[in-house]
Amino acid sequence: MMVSYFKIALRYLAKNKIYSFINVAGLSLSLSCAMLMILYTKDELSFDTFHKDVNSIYLIAIDVRQPDGSSDWKMGVTGFLHGPRFKATVPEIQSYLRLSPSYKDIKLGDEVQSQKIILADTNFFSMFQFPLIHGNSKTALVQPNSVVISQDVAIKHFGTEDALNKIILIESEGQFKPYTVTGVAKRCPQNSSIQFEVLLPLAIPIEVEQKIDNWVDDNVNTFVRLSAGSNVATVNAKMQQVFESESKEVMNRVRSTGFTQSFHHQLQSFTDIHLSQEIIAEGSLINGSNPMYSYILSGIALFILIIACINFVNLTIARSVKRAREIGIRKVVGSGRQQLIGQFLGESFLLCCLSFISALFLAKLLLPFFNSVINKELSLSYLMDVRLIVSYLILLIVTGLLAGFYPAIVLSGYNPVQTLYNQFRLSGKNYLQRGLVIFQFALATFMILATITIYLQFDYLTTKQLGFDPDHIVGVPKRNLSLKESAVFRDELLKNPEIESVAPFGHDMTVLKLTGDRIYNPTYEIVDENFIDILKIPIVLGRNFSTQFPSDSIHSVLVNEAFVKMAGWTNPIGSEVNLFNTKEKKVVIGVVKDYHFQSLREIIGPQLFSAISNTDDHYQRWLVRIKPNSEASSLPFIEKTFKKLFPLTPYAYEFYDEKILQNYEAESKWKKVILLGASMTIFIAGIGLFGLSILTAERRFKEIGIRKVLGASVQYVALTLSKEFVQLISIALLIAMPIAYYACSSWLETYPYRTNVGPGTFILTGTLVVIIALATTSFQSIKTALSNPVESLRRD
Repeated sequence: MMVSYFKIALRYLAKNKIYSFINVAGLSLSLSCAMLMILYTKDELSFDTFHKDVNSIYLIAIDVRQPDGSSDWKMGVTGFLHGPRFKATVPEIQSYLRLSPSYKDIKLGDEVQSQKIILADTNFFSMFQFPLIHGNSKTALVQPNSVVISQDVAIKHFGTEDALNKIILIESEGQFKPYTVTGVAKRCPQNSSIQFEVLLPLAIPIEVEQKIDNWVDDNVNTFVRLSAGSNVATVNAKMQQVFESESKEVMNRVRSTGFTQSFHHQLQSFTDIHLSQEIIAEGSLINGSNPMYSYILSGIALFILIIACINFVNLTIARSVKRAREIGIRKVVGSGRQQLIGQFLGESFLLCCLSFISALFLAKLLLPFFNSVINKELSLSYLMDVRLIVSYLILLIVTGLLAGFYPAIVLSGYNPVQTLYNQFRLSGKNYLQRGLVIFQFALATFMILATITIYLQFDYLTTKQLGFDPDHIVGVPKRNLSLKESAVFRDELLKNPEIESVAPFGHDMTVLKLTGDRIYNPTYEIVDENFIDILKIPIVLGRNFSTQFPSDSIHSVLVNEAFVKMAGWTNPIGSEVNLFNTKEKKVVIGVVKDYHFQSLREIIGPQLFSAISNTDDHYQRWLVRIKPNSEASSLPFIEKTFKKLFPLTPYAYEFYDEKILQNYEAESKWKKVILLGASMTIFIAGIGLFGLSILTAERRFKEIGIRKVLGASVQYVALTLSKEFVQLISIALLIAMPIAYYACSSWLETYPYRTNVGPGTFILTGTLVVIIALATTSFQSIKTALSNPVESLRRD
C-alpha cells in the first residue's frame, strides 16, 4: 500500500511540474532559512560550554548603586586585590584567575607590529580548557619572560607550529625584550568568549597587589571557580562583607571627595557572559553578542516558514479540482477517509523531504553570505550534533504536518458521487484560503516596512551632520606621544603642501567638582590649539587655546554646550573647574558647539578640553587634514615621515569618515539580512497569491465565459478577477501597518537620534505591496480573460 502511495505521489509531482517546483522552491527557501537560524542560535547558546565544569566558573562583577539603591551601572572589572582576598576569605571560592587585555608591539626582523595580548595569571590553562599543541600547560606561564602563542601566530612569525623555545621580541617599558615561547595553543574555538593569540604572565609586585586602593580600581577581569554545591547568593553576600570590612579606609577617602555611590559585588555565570547586555567584561576581553540578533533571525525564519506552509495549503486546494475524480474512484473502490488522509500526508512529507534535501544545498550556498553578515565562521559540519539533527527532524515533521494536514482533511472529504458525475465545484467564499493570503501579505507588509525603516535609519545615521567636518582627515595612532615628539612630527608633515593642518589629541579620565560638592565625570580630551580648527568645530563663546597665551596649557580649559548645561552656568566664561585627579583649578576660556564626538547611539554628553600642562602628559594620536584628491601623494609621505621619526613603532592610519561609518557596521549588515528576508517573504507570498488566482479562475471559469459572451472586454474581465486580490491586500495592509508601526517605532526609540516612520513610508510600502500583488496575479487573470468562452460554457 505504501509503495503504491509513493508511486502515485511521484507521478503526481512529475505530472504537475510547475506546482511541484513552486512548492519545493518555497519550502526549500523557508527550510534553509530555518536551518541557518537554528545553526546561529545553536552557536550562540553553545558559547564556552566546552570548558570543564564550566557551570562552576563565574566572573566577579560590580554593581555601582546610587544612594537610593538604584543601579547606576554594572561593570565586569575589578582591582588586583579582589581575587586573592576573596579566595582567602570566602571558603566556597576554590581558585581565581585575573586577565588583563592590552596591546604590545612585537618586533620581527626590522618589522614592528602591534599585537593584541592578554596578561594572565599562571593558572590560566587550569581554569579554562584551551589545549596546547606544544608545551606544558601547567608551567607555560610560570616564568616572567615566557609567552604562549596561538598556532596562527607561530606560523606567521616562524613558519611552523613547532615554535617551542623560540624567541619573540616584545616591547616592555619602552624597549624590546626577549620572550621565550613556552607553549603553542590550538586555535581558540569560535564559540569561545575569550579569544587570544598571545598570552603573557600577569606579573604584579606584591606591594602593588596588596595596596588598599585596589578595592576601588578597575584593572583586570577576575574569574573564580566555586566548589560543587555552592550557593551563588551566599557567595555574593560573603564577598560584599569582605569588601565592606577591608575597604573602609579607601572608601572614606573616596567619599570625602563627594562620591556618593556604593559598590556591590556579585557573580555572573561564565556561560551567561556572551549574551549579557547587563554586565559586560570591559576592556575588549569578551567576545560578546546581542541576543536581539537571534530574535530577528528567528522572526524572519518563522515568517518565511509559515508563509511557505500557507503556500502549500493554497496550491494544494487550488489543484484539488483536478484530483476530484481520482478521489471519487478511490472512495468507490473502498478507500476510507483515513487511508486518503494518509496518502495526502504522505505526499506532503515526500514533498517536504525533497525540499529538505534542496534546503541543505541552498543553506550551504547561502552560508558564506550569512557568515559575512553575522560575522561568524559557521559551517554545515557544525550541524553534526545529535540535538541539532533532532531539531531538524522535528522541523521536518512539523513542516510536513502544517503543510499537509488541512489539504488532506479537505481532499479526503469530497463526495464520490459528485466527483464521478462532474458535479463537484469549488464553491463558497473560501474564507480560509483568503484569510491565509491576507496573513501572508500582512507578514510581507511588516517585513517591507521594517526594511524601509532600517534603511532610512541607517541613511540618517550616516548622513546626519555631526557638528564637525570629518572629510579628508587621516587618523594616525601613536601611544604615549610627548609634547616634543608632537611638535617635531607636525613640523615635518607641514613641509608637504598637500597637508593642510596637523593636530594631536588624547583621551583621559577625570573627575571634577563644580559649585558645591557634586562630582562630575565628563569626557576629557587633551588637545592643542589646532584641534578645534582641524575638525572645524564652531566656538560659540570665548576663544580657543592659543600660543599667544602660554598660561592656557596650565590654567585654561574649553567645554562644550552640554557641559555648560550640566553645570547650570549662565555665564561660563571665567568659571572654575576643580580636577580631582590633579587637584588643579582651571578656568573656562571658551565654549564649543555640541558635536557628535561619539556614535549617534549616544546623546551628546559633557566634554572638557585641556592642553598638555607638563612633560608627563602624553597625546595618543594625530589628526592630519589633507587636501582633497591628494591621497596618492600625501599618504605615502605621512607613512615615510612616521617611520623615519618612530622606526620602532607600528604604523597604521584610518580615514576619519570611514571610522565613523564603522560605528554603524551592525546596522549595515542587518539591513542586508532584513532586505533578504523581505525579498524572500515577498517572493514566497507571491507564489501563494498565484495559487489563489488559479483557485479563483477555476471557481469562476464559467462565469467568465458568460461575461465574455455578453460582451465583457478582456480588460474588464482581468480587472474583475484582480479586484478580489486588491481587496485582500488592502485588508492585509490595514492589519499589518499598525503592528509594523508600533514595532518600528519601538526599535527607533533605542536611538536618541532617529528618523521618523512618516506617511511617506506607509504610502511607499502600500504601493510596493499592491504592485507586487498585481504583477503576481496579472498573468493568470489575463490568461483566463483571453480564454475561449465556448470552452468554459461546455464545461459541466
